[in-house]
Amino acid sequence: MDTTTRKTLTLRREVEKVLNSASAENGSDTPDFILAEYLTDCLAAFDKAVTRRTKWYEPEPEVNMGTVAPRG
Repeated sequence: MDTTTRKTLTLRREVEKVLNSASAENGSDTPDFILAEYLTDCLAAFDKAVTRRTKWYEPEPEVNMGTVAPRG
């Protein structure tokens, strides 16, 4: 198991514990482990969106007379 997977599983377990200790699952009657998985999946999706947004807004270099200069 790689480090990222291990950290994700650790985070998921910790979120599950917090949900349980706060009885946060009572409103939806959903098991803690399902809510923890959902929340960590949301975080992963958000991270992916931020990465894509950053790449979208990064200026692309433009070639000018054999040299590379930043656009903008």
